[in-house]
Amino acid sequence: MELREAEPTLSGGRLGTLTTLKRDGRPQISDVGYLYTDGSARISITDDRAKTANIRRDPRVSLHVSHPSGWGYVVAEGMARLSPVSTEPGDPVGKELLEIHDLIQGRAHPDPVEFFGAMVSDRRLVLTIDIDYVYGAIPR
Repeated sequence: MELREAEPTLSGGRLGTLTTLKRDGRPQISDVGYLYTDGSARISITDDRAKTANIRRDPRVSLHVSHPSGWGYVVAEGMARLSPVSTEPGDPVGKELLEIHDLIQGRAHPDPVEFFGAMVSDRRLVLTIDIDYVYGAIPR
């Protein structure tokens, strides 16, 4: 499967399942909200979670996205990049997190100031997956 074939499913979704690798090599699986654009997926994550520690140790990740019909899927694999943690309300990371939130939700957050404060207190950052391989089964 080529990325261009997978893009309608990736672009059409907002929820997926992220797989990272634990220290012992077994998968660690998390449901996530994601935003797909231009060959990459972006995800808001927190600094203290297992998936973040796993990515710092081994940046290979997979994102599973179900086809809207429920009878197909795409798995996007690639190398993960982590932004810095948002440390000041309204910093560049916080602004990127707000953009991701708004595009996933399909509407602007009603209180960006509150949102920026929550991103700092949650120690949130952006996970970007640079997709280099896709596979799956898409209904025809």
